[in-house]
Amino acid sequence: MLTSRSLLTIWFAFVLVGCGGPKLDALGADDVIVAFGDSLTAGVGTSLENSYPSVLAELSGLNVVNAGVSGETTSEGLVRLPEVLEEHHPSLLILLEGGNDILQNQSKSKIKRNLEKMIQVAFDRGLPVVLIGVPEKSLFSNAAPFYGDLAEKYDLVFDESVVASLMRSPSKKSDAVHFNAQGYADMAAEIYALLSDNGALN
Repeated sequence: MLTSRSLLTIWFAFVLVGCGGPKLDALGADDVIVAFGDSLTAGVGTSLENSYPSVLAELSGLNVVNAGVSGETTSEGLVRLPEVLEEHHPSLLILLEGGNDILQNQSKSKIKRNLEKMIQVAFDRGLPVVLIGVPEKSLFSNAAPFYGDLAEKYDLVFDESVVASLMRSPSKKSDAVHFNAQGYADMAAEIYALLSDNGALN
């Protein structure tokens, strides 16, 4: 017959298994993060030093490469990504793409397919991916559902709300779709917390 202590031990072990531990390996001082995306990564609306990758570099003490290209679609990003990874040899990829596709009313299935191919490009190199979702063209929308579908399929560290939340904050924006320095600082802080919570940063 199981004692209460034995039951407690079994329950605790079950909880640990269910949590699964950190999703990301801890990054060291020499590791590189590539922040890949469009204008929200490039930092349109503020200066380069106030872009979210630059602020994330300050917060983490790591080399965070700003690989953002304003106006880029997922089709263009898919072509560009292998060259960026080959150049910088990162230990982690932060992927924030799809906003321009959504603004251009491109097919959701096409956007999802391109993002999935980018994830596979990273995985083929043994590279973990952190996915940042982009909202649909709705004031109250969080990330478009296909971002969550991809995060679940590939067991990715995923943020579905930071971009959407900032989009709903006029004081954090420089125009209709871009952030100001405070907005990008808040974005960097949220991504820093996401990386910390999932084991990448101490």
